[in-house]
Formats: sequence, structure tokens, C-alpha cells
Amino acid sequence: MKAAVLREFNQALSLENVSISKPKGREVLVRTAASGICHSDLHVIDGLLPMGVPTILGHEPAGIVEQVGEDVTEFKPGDHVIGCPSAFCSHCEFCMDGRGYLCSGQAELVRRKDEEPRLSVDGQYVRQFSNLSSFAEQMLIHANGLVKIRDDMPLDRAALIGCGVTTGLGAAINTAQVAAGDTVSVIGCGGVGLSVIQGARIAGASRIIAVDTVPWKLELAAKMGATDVVNGAETDAIEAVRELTSGGVDYAFEAIGAKQTVEQACSMARRGGAAVIVGVVPVGTKIEFDGLDLVLSQKRILGSIMGSNRFRIDMPRYVEFYMSGRLQLDEMISERFKLDDINVAIQKLRDGKVARGVISFDI
Repeated sequence: MKAAVLREFNQALSLENVSISKPKGREVLVRTAASGICHSDLHVIDGLLPMGVPTILGHEPAGIVEQVGEDVTEFKPGDHVIGCPSAFCSHCEFCMDGRGYLCSGQAELVRRKDEEPRLSVDGQYVRQFSNLSSFAEQMLIHANGLVKIRDDMPLDRAALIGCGVTTGLGAAINTAQVAAGDTVSVIGCGGVGLSVIQGARIAGASRIIAVDTVPWKLELAAKMGATDVVNGAETDAIEAVRELTSGGVDYAFEAIGAKQTVEQACSMARRGGAAVIVGVVPVGTKIEFDGLDLVLSQKRILGSIMGSNRFRIDMPRYVEFYMSGRLQLDEMISERFKLDDINVAIQKLRDGKVARGVISFDI
């Protein structure tokens, strides 16, 4: 199969012919239909997230089941599925407590070192990113990293649900549990930030303030449900949010993963409010905030990994949100690319020219 392989950090991905094993046990072979391109992929390319090479990136996929291992009962060839990075072992403390997104047993979901690797090039082991590796024509995935969806859901839009949409909607609905009438700010209006905005809208937030420095992203945020927009390149974003809300918001979401914007989110939260950190902050980054303000204002800082999801419950619901018109996905796709154009797509993401780029394997 053809795949885009990362062999060196800060270098372009190389298109190669990669060998993929046959499914056994609880594994499922999926033909990739589409894959979103996420900032987490970019962070790995730039060496900001620890990951060995060579590896095949991509972790926001949808596709069609081709084969299943002998122990798989919940999927069959022809099923339409979404892959999720939050694969779960189903029996660790966190899985048993309903928090599979914190699963501590994911090491059980990969093949042992003495087994044939799932992915290889000329006999050399190739790492699988997030148990998925969707920048490839096929994926070999543990069944616990997949969810079946209805066949009439367009797969290029379903792919967005695999990571960015679930991360953003879940941050608002699951992690923060935004309630009707709450006020919200969202820093960063890429794919994840736009999904936070939609999650807050669906939850009934009374005021949703989108913060970014790119005018077209702010225009798109307004179409997705933002009631107000703030251009951080033209004004003090913290003061603007405070002025719009008479002191700050109930929930300030950070969807970029930068030290400065995380600290801004902490300052945007009102007394008794919370900063919700959704963006992936590079390893080793230290965040500073006023400790006295945290105590006297009883603020909270919440981390949100993959939208605190129960993806086999949440993702089919998000599909229904889309099919009923409550969730806008078409508008989030700025451009579709062929796998051959993966490096062009990544550069456009780096340059802030796309809300969400999607690799489509049918074009």
C-alpha cells in the first residue's frame, strides 16, 4: 500500500510502498477513505511531541472494513467506521470507571516485539501513530480503536469526528459541561476551536466569544455559532473578553497549545470560572498563572484529552448531530488533498491557511 512516512523530524514525509500485515485476534483491516490533518501530526513532524521514527502519521480517519481477525465480533467487512486515538483496553481502572480516554492499558493493543509488525518497509519496522496511522491507503487497527457508523454518513466528514470534532465538542459538553446560559471564550479557531464553539452552541451557551488573529477564521467562527469575535492581533484579547462579559467568562477554552494563549485563557475566566486547556502543549512547556488570583477567585484549570470522550457513544451521536443539521462539518473542510499532496497540505496547515485539510483517497 502507499503511505506517507516520517523518517526525519523537520523534513517532508516520503511517499513509500509499505507492507501491511493481515488482521489476527482483535485486529481489523480498514481501507482508508479519508483522514483529517491535525496540528498534533504537525507537532510530531516538528519534534515537539516525542515519537520514534520511521512512523506513519495521521490519527483522524474514517474508512470501510475489509477484513477482521478471528476474535472480532462487532465488525464485519463492508462496515463504515471511524478510528479514534482513544483506543481502550476495557479492563483497567479508568476504563472500568467509564474514562476510557485515560486508559492505562493501551500497550496491550499493539503487537509484541516477537510478532510480525503491523507495518514495515523492506523488513524494517514502521511505527504506528496513535494505533492508527491514517496517512496510508489501509490501516490495521485494534477493534477497540474503532466505532461503526451509519452507511449514509459521508466518510470525508466522518473523518473529522475521529479527533478534532470529538476533542472540541467533548471539551465543551463532557469536560466543562457547559450549561444553558453559560458564557464561553475560545482561543484558536482552527478545526478544534471551531468544534468547541459548536459544542458550546449545542449546549446552549448564551455568549460564545471567538478569539483568533486571522480574519477569515473569525468569520467562519461566527458562522459556526460565535456570538462575538475578537481579533487578538488588533486588540488586547483578555481585556476585550472581560469587557464583553463584565469581568470574564464561565469557561475559557484554549485550542492552540501555546504557553501565551494558555495563560490568556486563565486570565479570561471570571471569578469561579475555569480555563479549559484543549490544545496540545509541546513537551516541557511550563505555564505561569497568578496563584493568588486562582485561590481568591476560586478559578479552576481543567485539562481535556480528546474531549473526555466515550467515543463509541459520542461519535455516533455526533454523526446524528451532523445528519440532523445541528453540527456543521462541510464548512470546516477548507480543502481536500490527494495523499500525493500530503506535504502541500501540511504546509498549508503550518501557514494557517486551512481550518481543516482532509486527505481524500477517492480523488
